[in-house]
Amino acid sequence: MRFSFPHSHAFQGGRLTIEDAEMSEGMCVVEFGDGVAMIGEWHPDGDDIRLTVPAYRTAKDTDVEARRWQLVRSQDGSWRSYRRS
Repeated sequence: MRFSFPHSHAFQGGRLTIEDAEMSEGMCVVEFGDGVAMIGEWHPDGDDIRLTVPAYRTAKDTDVEARRWQLVRSQDGSWRSYRRS
């Protein structure tokens, strides 16, 4: 499974694309628009997806702490990210 965010980080309501959605849950690739990629973890949550992204550093050397995201499919079929506590 591959989660691709078009920016250097995920944010509330941000769009992303998901490839290989039929893969089994667990380890996945998380990549950002600045070329940074890492291994994350995902799990189905009803029609949504729970995604855990580890701490990382953007291509411009900004540290981003580890976060958990709820990925929700919009009515237009696109995916959006929402922060989980």
